[in-house]
Amino acid sequence: MWLVFIAMAVLSLFISVGFLYRFSSIIFFILFTYVELIDVTNYLNHYYFISLFAFIMIWLPVNKRLSVDVLIWPSIKRNTIPFWMVGALRLQLGVVYFFAGVAKLNSDWLFRAEPLRTWLLSFTHIPVVGKIFTYKLTAFVFSWAGAIYDLAMPLLLSYKRTLPFAYMAVVGFHLVTWLMFPIGMFPWVMIVLTWVFFPSSFHERLVSAMESLLPTRTHQQETRAWKPKTGKPLALFFVAFFLFQLIFPFRYLAYPGNVLWTEQGFRFSWRVMLIEKAGSAQFYVEDAETGRTWDIHNPHYLTPVQEKEMSTQPDLILQYAHILDKEFKSIGVSDPLVRADIFVALNGRRNKRFIDPAVDLSEIEDGWQHKQWILGYEAN
Repeated sequence: MWLVFIAMAVLSLFISVGFLYRFSSIIFFILFTYVELIDVTNYLNHYYFISLFAFIMIWLPVNKRLSVDVLIWPSIKRNTIPFWMVGALRLQLGVVYFFAGVAKLNSDWLFRAEPLRTWLLSFTHIPVVGKIFTYKLTAFVFSWAGAIYDLAMPLLLSYKRTLPFAYMAVVGFHLVTWLMFPIGMFPWVMIVLTWVFFPSSFHERLVSAMESLLPTRTHQQETRAWKPKTGKPLALFFVAFFLFQLIFPFRYLAYPGNVLWTEQGFRFSWRVMLIEKAGSAQFYVEDAETGRTWDIHNPHYLTPVQEKEMSTQPDLILQYAHILDKEFKSIGVSDPLVRADIFVALNGRRNKRFIDPAVDLSEIEDGWQHKQWILGYEAN
């Protein structure tokens, strides 16, 4: 696995300098998405975003200027690309902001300031400003400001007059989140990627200044525009690509109940930092023929992260139940019954029973249908 991460680091460098760009971007997308999907308990919206952005970058000719590829093959140099390609990058960022804002329009976020209220209490020890985080009002200000920020940012970044102020807000917002929450490089990625909203004159000045440092033959004036041979099919493909992204996050509406509780339609819908969820899961396996029952010690089968994530996510609960079913069949239990008694606490509330403890989970197949064995949020 270390080789995969080393390869991604090398490919990232190649992409940055534009060396063997198309090959590097394709392999990077494949490897990054592989790492993201190999274990669902590692899922983050941030990783999903990187996969999508990496996929888009495969199709864009970003190595046609100021790249090692141009140094090697000067004839490929171009000065302009179709505007819709820039628009695709802007739209991808806009999708993230828009759906993150829509997801915040729920009662917990707006009227209980959760989970921010819970999280901010962990910063009360900070000298001078720590006391601010003890007030309910602070959590409400953060919550409402976050929702307004996400919903407004696509428009503010797209309008020339508000762009400078919007970008200052982007920098401030992401610096605060980077300081307060363990979300890795994502804030820095967003700060830099937002440059795609800047006018072409800004990028032209920046690129020209950098080109002036390179050999003369690589920065001679070039007036040819890059036109993809498959321009119209590629544009239509991106239309379908973004239509899917605009529709898929709303699939949660097809399921009854609170999506923050059931998590049906939760992933791949930009529900960023919306829940503080903790669960306790006790699984039981019963031999249907003899009646013998085993209490399952979860750490025997799962890592700490896997156990933590599994205990609050229905599809992972089901996957784990099927693992136990196969495990006990392999040791001679012909008809194991797998049940679980699980309690979950959501956004600062008291824990509640999460699923029906009488259901044999080994008999249920996962799919797109509603999981009726999840207990209603108000049921107990």
